[in-house]
Amino acid sequence: MGKKKLVLVGNGMAGVRCIEEILKLDPSGFEITIFGSEPHVNYNRILLSSILQGGTSFGDITLHNREWYERHHIQLYTGETVIEIDKHLQVVKSDQNRIVSYDQLIIATGSVPFSLPIPGADKQGVVTFRTIEDCQKMIEISKKNKTAVVIGGGLLGLEAAKGLLNLGMTVYVVHIGSYLMERQLDETAARMLQKELESLGMKFLLEKETKEIVGGIGAKGVHFNDGTEVEADLVVMAAGVRPNVQLAKETGIETNRAILVNDYMETSVPNIYAVGECVEHRGMVYGLVQPLYEQGKALAKRICGIEGQGYEGSVLSTQLKISGVDLFTVGIIHDEDSSNQSIKIFDEVERVYKKVVFQDHKIIGAVLFGDTKERTKLLDMILKHQDVSELEKVSLFPQEKGGEFSIGSIPASKIICNCNSVTKGTIQEAILREGLTTFEEVKKCTKASSSCGGCKPLVADLLSYIQNNEFEEVLEEKSCLCSCTTLNDDEIIREMQRQGLTSLKEVMEVLDWKDNEGCSICRPAINYYLGMINPEYESKQQALFINEKMNAGIQSDGTYTLIPQMYGGLTNPEQLRKIAQVAEKYHINDVAITSDQRIHLLGVKKDDLAEVWADLNMPLSLPQANGVQNIKTCIGEHICSCDKKPSIELAVSLEKHFEFLTSPYRVKMGVSSCLHNGAGSTTKDVGVIGVDRGWEIYIGGSSGRNVRSGELLCVAATTEEAIELIRGFVQYYRETANYLERTWEWVERVGLVHVREVLFEENLRQQLLEHLAEEIVLRKRLVEKSLL
Repeated sequence: MGKKKLVLVGNGMAGVRCIEEILKLDPSGFEITIFGSEPHVNYNRILLSSILQGGTSFGDITLHNREWYERHHIQLYTGETVIEIDKHLQVVKSDQNRIVSYDQLIIATGSVPFSLPIPGADKQGVVTFRTIEDCQKMIEISKKNKTAVVIGGGLLGLEAAKGLLNLGMTVYVVHIGSYLMERQLDETAARMLQKELESLGMKFLLEKETKEIVGGIGAKGVHFNDGTEVEADLVVMAAGVRPNVQLAKETGIETNRAILVNDYMETSVPNIYAVGECVEHRGMVYGLVQPLYEQGKALAKRICGIEGQGYEGSVLSTQLKISGVDLFTVGIIHDEDSSNQSIKIFDEVERVYKKVVFQDHKIIGAVLFGDTKERTKLLDMILKHQDVSELEKVSLFPQEKGGEFSIGSIPASKIICNCNSVTKGTIQEAILREGLTTFEEVKKCTKASSSCGGCKPLVADLLSYIQNNEFEEVLEEKSCLCSCTTLNDDEIIREMQRQGLTSLKEVMEVLDWKDNEGCSICRPAINYYLGMINPEYESKQQALFINEKMNAGIQSDGTYTLIPQMYGGLTNPEQLRKIAQVAEKYHINDVAITSDQRIHLLGVKKDDLAEVWADLNMPLSLPQANGVQNIKTCIGEHICSCDKKPSIELAVSLEKHFEFLTSPYRVKMGVSSCLHNGAGSTTKDVGVIGVDRGWEIYIGGSSGRNVRSGELLCVAATTEEAIELIRGFVQYYRETANYLERTWEWVERVGLVHVREVLFEENLRQQLLEHLAEEIVLRKRLVEKSLL
């Protein structure tokens, strides 16, 4: 089957982020075409205000250069607008008469700035604030003129006004409301913000409705309905945006305020999806980057055929990107509703205001002005719907003078950049490993703060903390993978991902291997990492695994071993009868029952393999060395008369979850029905023991030559919780352990506490489970291909 044709209409942040996710899930499954109306590659529109404010250049906000599109074989048409979609023929037509067919189409047309329908809006010197060209116009006008009016006292208008101030202009902000940012702030916070901005030189005209823009060819002033006026050489329309739905409407796609989509970002027309600011989901239209990225991730799974719960909406948070002004707001911040209650701290001397809004003992919103240290903690509590009924509410705001808050106290697993899922540990390691000294270097290396920029203060705090003389943490001395290279495992993986390396030969050539043939250490390690990054890679290798019904392990004498699959060690008379008949027919005299409670057919001749497979016609266990092994259970009634059924069902479920997955080293598991521990669970990589409270889960044990007891990870109350935690543990081990590093070595290296932090953090655990589910789907797809 050939590649599917995927067309993206819109080269903005949401659409291209979706393409990134698709390339991760199925790098070679699609022939991708992208149309962008602007004459640029993909860039970060959110950071346009930073350009005006003088802290960023145009090159700095580019997200993907042309080389990225070429490397991923993406056909990009910039400066070209799709004007027609034929949903019956499944083709799109551009304004340059280009016609491209599609199997699946993504509409990501974003928003268009709202221009007030007033006289004079078409004069020279009247601009919107949406594109790079808009920025360039404002910068050029500021060189010759000195007075600007920004219409709109929302987030975008204030950021534009600060940029114009930095360009040396006198700036008036006109707002129809009685206070600024009324959607995100209450009046107290808004008044404090206004006072802070006035101290920077900004002027405000509140409760003003614009009547017209006066002047000749160019703007010279703004008149208001109350009869007042103000001079202006530049008028910036920042009164909001509207979803760009014209193309969708003309196609016959259902719209309301925006394009209507379900949780899987599907529109009302088959094979047409939508994502980003042009989308309305469950009555909400989002304009912030994190929700758009979450939509893109959900859509990527749908397009790649991966099951998931879809997109369920987002909690909105806002960080004002104005240098010297600390403001953070999230969720519902108005407490007029009788069911809402709030706690407020107002320090007029220090110009600090903090407000947290509660409903049913859960935090639903917060405003922080002047001191935003608690933003990460509060956002986390809101996202988790954490019950705070037992919490002393004032403890939400620790006082810095008491020394209770410290950037160092944040755990390494805590996500600092929500947009790009970058943890504190990732940032800290990058700073120390790469010798990063500036915020821009950290952003470029880790992607933290490269999207909305809301986490910039926290990233900067972390950088300052590490550069402080009192910082004493050190990284362990780097060890190379082998003598063929000066790089360690982490560095090799990072370069493989960064440079898109897809083969053993390419890795060795690009990363300057001393021996181009490699060695017995690095060759299997690189093959494993390539398979983890892209499971499709394994389908190109000459592995013994063919498919679930055609599987064999070669022995030293040239014969093969077949292992009929018996999940949890269970079989039935029909399966036993068939095994016996095959053994007799093909003279397989050595039939062993091994310690892993499986029947092994030994000494199968190569010439007989195909016929043996056909006659058995049953799933076979994977004989590969590095993977989750068959799980041992305890079913001996003579040991204990407890109910063995739950432990066997748990073992069966776990085996099916991990079937065919590779791992850095063999992973042995045991499930014991009670404390008699007949399966030896305390000395397995993962051991589970049934107790009155549920299931005790042990990790990092070893039953080899040097016996090692596992450490108690936790007690899971239910079977479902146990399965979820074990799946998360195995996936985290798969993603972060070095090749051939055993679980006990890995747990010892990263620490039991850290493993617990990751697995007990709901967001991180769900990310691991999603990654595992995605890989299982991809590997099942490989099995299906092998059956063709």
